Formats: sequence, structure tokens, C-alpha cells
Amino acid sequence: MDPETVTGKSAGRERLPESVFDSHCHLTHARFDGDRASVLDKAADAGVTHIVTIASDLKDSEAGAALARARTGLWSTAGVHPHEVSGTPDADLDGIRELATERAEVVAIGETGLDFFYDHAPRELQRTWFERHLALAHDLGLPVVIHSREAEDDTIDLIRNAPSSLRLILHCFTASLKLLEAGLAEDCYVSFSGIITFAKYDGADAVRAVPGDRILVETDAPYLTPAPFRGQRNEPSFVGHVIESVARMRGESVAGVARATAANAASFYAIQL
Repeated sequence: MDPETVTGKSAGRERLPESVFDSHCHLTHARFDGDRASVLDKAADAGVTHIVTIASDLKDSEAGAALARARTGLWSTAGVHPHEVSGTPDADLDGIRELATERAEVVAIGETGLDFFYDHAPRELQRTWFERHLALAHDLGLPVVIHSREAEDDTIDLIRNAPSSLRLILHCFTASLKLLEAGLAEDCYVSFSGIITFAKYDGADAVRAVPGDRILVETDAPYLTPAPFRGQRNEPSFVGHVIESVARMRGESVAGVARATAANAASFYAIQL
């Protein structure tokens, strides 16, 4: 999305606020190695002033923290994705704890959770690491970014048994209303990605069901590129298309959704806008 599209200078499109928040992307991914700085500049030009880059393992957590330290408006997380837990030594949890304790730019634990669709790691090991992340976040007073795919019952069980003081987010939500209702009952935040822009997306009921103070938007870049850019690498500058789809489905203004999702992301991550 070019700056004119996001700021509303193009004819027929509602103006977005000057400050937009991409709550979840992966800027340390190798697909950004050739032009990472220009991707961030492009996002800033498009009004995306706040970004959280999400970690997949300890090495990625360290890279994300270093990137965030060097860039205003960028923060990071620390954690091990469920795809990665099989190859992760238990001792890496200490490294994640140290990083999250010592680096102010690390604002959450994760992403963690359960993925029973790909099953890249044994399910019981995924559960164990999810529980470890929840306990660590509780110790450190940080929120938790949750990945859940084809694992609704187990996810519900674990979030219901998590400490009540934890701030949790169900990221890139595409699951059933059962998981959504269970998550909202535990005061989870819920984030939607470019998937909601796809022609075959049928989850508008979920988008409408999330309270206005709990909904976030994300790109999950470089994955899940929104329409009309399918086939290209996703970038934080495209998050405005997610905002537009949320606004349309909820019958709200684009500007209002942009402001609300930015405020909610700031609240979840304890970041000052």
C-alpha cells in the first residue's frame, strides 16, 4: 500500500489516522534480509508508526530485540513457536527469561501455543512449552502472544488454567466461535490478519463478536498478504487493508477502527502511543 492509499488521498477511500499499529509481524525473517530498512521506512511513510516483531526461537528473539533497539516505534517479543520446540533445548527458556528481563524493547512472551495442523513437534511437548511460556510471563508480568491452529480444546484448557492476571492474545484468529467465546471469557485480546481480506473468508461473525476494546490488527508479515496484493511478500505497510476489512464487517469507520486497534495494541503490550 502506498502512502497516498493509507492516508486517504486516493479518491473514494476513507482517511486513516496518522498512527497505525501492526501488532504482529516477523521482521527478522530472511525474506526481509535484502531490504529490511526500506520496508520499515515504507511502513512509516504509510502511517504505520508502531510495530511489534514476533520471535520464533531464542536466536530470533535476540535478533528481534536488537532490531527493535535500533528503531523508534518498533518492539519485539521473546519465545519459542510451537513449530520450533522439538529442536529447542530446555536451557533456552533461561535465555528467553534473561532477554525479556533485561531488554525494555521486549514487550511480550511468544509467540507460543499449539499447532496440531502441521504437527511439527509432538503435541505433548507443545503443551509443555506453552505452559512454560505462560508461567514465565506470569513471573515477569508480561503478556503472551498465542498461536492456535486445529488445537481448540487444548488451547481453551490451557488459557482457562492460566493465571487470571495474564494478558493473552489469540493472534491471527481464524478459529471457531467456541474458542473465541472461551478466550473472551478469559479476557483475551483477539487479533485479525490479512486472511479476513480473502474472498473466501467466512469469519465475519467472529470479527463482529470481539468487543471494541479487545480487537487488534496485524499483518503476520511476510505471511498472509492481504488482497489486493496476494502473491507478493506481505509487509507492515499493508495493515491498512486489514483495518478496512474490519471496519466494513463491523459497520464502523476506518478511522475509528484504526484508532481503537492502535489503542488496544498499546494496552496489551503496555506501550505508550
